Amino acid sequence: MRILMLEDEPKLSAFVKRGLVAERYAVDVISDGLGGLEYAETFPYDLIILDLMLPGLSGEEFLMRVRRRNSFVPVLVLTARDTVQEKVKLFDLGADDYLTKPFAFAELMVRVKALLRRGPVNRSSTLRVGDLELDRLTQQVKRGSRRIDLTAKEYSLLEYLMQNPERVLSRNMIIEHVWDQSFDGITNIVDVYVRHLRSKVDDGFNLKLIRTIRGTGYMIRGTQEA
Repeated sequence: MRILMLEDEPKLSAFVKRGLVAERYAVDVISDGLGGLEYAETFPYDLIILDLMLPGLSGEEFLMRVRRRNSFVPVLVLTARDTVQEKVKLFDLGADDYLTKPFAFAELMVRVKALLRRGPVNRSSTLRVGDLELDRLTQQVKRGSRRIDLTAKEYSLLEYLMQNPERVLSRNMIIEHVWDQSFDGITNIVDVYVRHLRSKVDDGFNLKLIRTIRGTGYMIRGTQEA
């Protein structure tokens, strides 16, 4: 995993880099916004850690420019601003998470691992897998010409699957993303909701989109297996 960190405080960036390298991540540290933008546009990163107060190009401007070219890479913002308005603004600009300074390295690692586990995020307003379509603006789902009505949790589960087509998602990954909490591993809540979702998405269609990966989890795929 390769991480780009934009931070102009040498002591902080050195401290964070040592910790990330100790966790076996490859880390590039850039101290100015323009240099960071050049790196972000040149190399494929799995995560960007972004300080807002940067010379040359502000963190907010950096984020806007990155999002115009790459809507998938997760961005974790480091900020001293902690008002609700500032947090909402960050998410509107395309941030995936934020951490308020000063912070503990342990908390940074939790957020880094959560974003990396989630992987690249498709921010397109419409997700498509085969003939299944999900509109994030209207939250409407249809397969072919058939409209599909879903509960809030069924919708969240389907959205997560469709954000990650042909990627195997474990039950724990689904629980953490859809339910936003940790279970003890013995619950069958994911299996129950997948059954409900299948009855609405796949029943009546020859091609079954939601696949069970035995012993691992689930994935969604829009084509027949070879």
